[in-house]
Amino acid sequence: MTSGFPGPRARLVLASALMLFVELALIRWTSSNNLYLVHLTNFVLLASFLGIGVGFLRGTRGPDLLPWAPLLLALLVGFVLAFPVRTGLTNDRGWALVGGFGMGPLPRWLSLSVIFALTAASLMAIAQETARTFARFAALDAYRFDILGSLTGILTLTGLSFLRLPPLAWGSLAALTLALLLGRRLRILHVAALAVVVGLLGVESFAGSYQWSPYYKIQVRDAPGGNVRIDVNNTPLQTSASVADIRKDSPFYLYPYTYAGPHDDVLVIGAGTGNDVAVALAQGAKRVDAVEIDPALVEIGRARHPERPYADPRVHVHVDDGRAFMQRTKRHYDLILFALPDSATIVTGQSALRLENYLFTTQALTRARELLTADGTFAMYNYYEPWLLDRYANTIATVYAAAPCVQLGPTHGNRTQAVLTLRTDASTGGCTTTWKGSPTALEPSVDDRPFPYLGTRTIPAFYLKMLALILIASIAAVRIAGGPLRGIRAYADLFFMGGAFLLLETKNVVQFALLFGTTWVVNAAVFAGVLLSVLLAIEVARRVSIRRPLLLYAALLAALGLAWAVPSDWLLDLPLGVRFAAGVAIAFAPIFLANLVFAVRFRQVGDTTVAFGANLLGAMVGGALEYLSLILGFNSLLVIVALLYGLAFLTGRKHLAAA
Repeated sequence: MTSGFPGPRARLVLASALMLFVELALIRWTSSNNLYLVHLTNFVLLASFLGIGVGFLRGTRGPDLLPWAPLLLALLVGFVLAFPVRTGLTNDRGWALVGGFGMGPLPRWLSLSVIFALTAASLMAIAQETARTFARFAALDAYRFDILGSLTGILTLTGLSFLRLPPLAWGSLAALTLALLLGRRLRILHVAALAVVVGLLGVESFAGSYQWSPYYKIQVRDAPGGNVRIDVNNTPLQTSASVADIRKDSPFYLYPYTYAGPHDDVLVIGAGTGNDVAVALAQGAKRVDAVEIDPALVEIGRARHPERPYADPRVHVHVDDGRAFMQRTKRHYDLILFALPDSATIVTGQSALRLENYLFTTQALTRARELLTADGTFAMYNYYEPWLLDRYANTIATVYAAAPCVQLGPTHGNRTQAVLTLRTDASTGGCTTTWKGSPTALEPSVDDRPFPYLGTRTIPAFYLKMLALILIASIAAVRIAGGPLRGIRAYADLFFMGGAFLLLETKNVVQFALLFGTTWVVNAAVFAGVLLSVLLAIEVARRVSIRRPLLLYAALLAALGLAWAVPSDWLLDLPLGVRFAAGVAIAFAPIFLANLVFAVRFRQVGDTTVAFGANLLGAMVGGALEYLSLILGFNSLLVIVALLYGLAFLTGRKHLAAA
């Protein structure tokens, strides 16, 4: 039995808030400590949905699991910190993954298996508490309070991100909430486990001189010569250096100016702490627009960069997404630099999208060309593997119908410093080392399929093995922990709705990232908008008698068809205000209608916790289906969404008649 404090409504809101808060915090925190998770974009999300789904299935039976949550979270936090996976240098100056204390990392399968199991178990314990309170209300009332809690959870984590508070704050808030929910069940063991969680996160937050921006775990360390080394998410990002040291140690920063024309007005995308800006100023630039998505990196550059480039009056700093800035700006530039924009950070746990992916599509490079002056120059540079260098060179060649100039620097391991440049008129400015088209060069990335780091249109073999093992383990977990599967079969339509809605939400995340930028503000706004749409659908279903639910399916199909048919290019060409209105209407109409379909069905269910658990397990399957976008592109997800709602219709026809 649970304590009488807080009351049932407040308890459900609080438990739901904790559930989503812990899920989102784990998605962000684990990937900042374990590089295995950087490309497995929704791995922790799938574990969370499995745990929450099983927790709801056990909502009205079995032993009380919430007292186990503190211990499970302590084990998870301890494991991730004891066995990190980070980037280190090999003997031949190449990069390799290393573990803690100078040891090698755990095998990938072992590291990921433990994280998956502990994440699912932790969320299962919290979800069961949510489900037990959920069952005390009428279906739509319970759903409404759950969504209010979810909205509270995401807004809380967003606020902590805005304040740039470290994981100590996240863990402390979660620990206090857990203690409040445990109430009279709180024992000394639980207090000790919560103290371990808070203590470990406190050590990480302060002992390693880390900063936590909305995107990164940042470590700043002194480097020789008064320079500063910056690591993000356990990966070296940049050494802020004087121009003299850059000339000596990293001359490829200067390569773009070798064959460039005038460079009075310069745009730097991915300005970081200011190296590229300092070089542009040293080369005589009269104005530099420096675009950097992370405000913490800009502040580090202001305070610690040896040249203090951001203090120069010629420099205009824009904390923004690079693609979004290019879409909005009206200025034209003599030189546009894509300056090592490699974030190694995913947008959310719900899309295979990294912060910089939309910079490297043909549409992005076309927009960059439109912003060049008549004799302007475009340049991009980084440490590239040969196949990736060929892909980017092929992308430039596709946009300009000419091969770019290629300047190569030293090779470190399997990566080579390389600079690709081309002028507005597709000339190379006298460069003779142009890219030689390769028959094996990979196709350019496009906005609908912005995956430059994926070699071919395929799902990597490891992803397939991982998904297969997850689905097998999930079936076993549902059967063992949740009881006979026949109880879920009665809610097959809700299962399909869960998968469809997860994919629909994912499509909206990436759509808004393209239209308005991959910033944390945009992502938080999308999730909040989704939850508000759900709330609106619940209120409509509570107050309006919908006599023909079949018409809702027809309207949903029409809304999905419209979202599929409207090209992103058309939306990007609209003025910002009109683009926002059109984007919201096209994206959130299917969200609202989908939740109206769900709410009308959910109000009829006999067992709200099992029904909701089936819906959440369907969402986990939807997360697995999301990987089809690697082959088909994001717009194709809407077709899969329509098919899943078709299955929901077929398996739930008798409930439509009853309604």
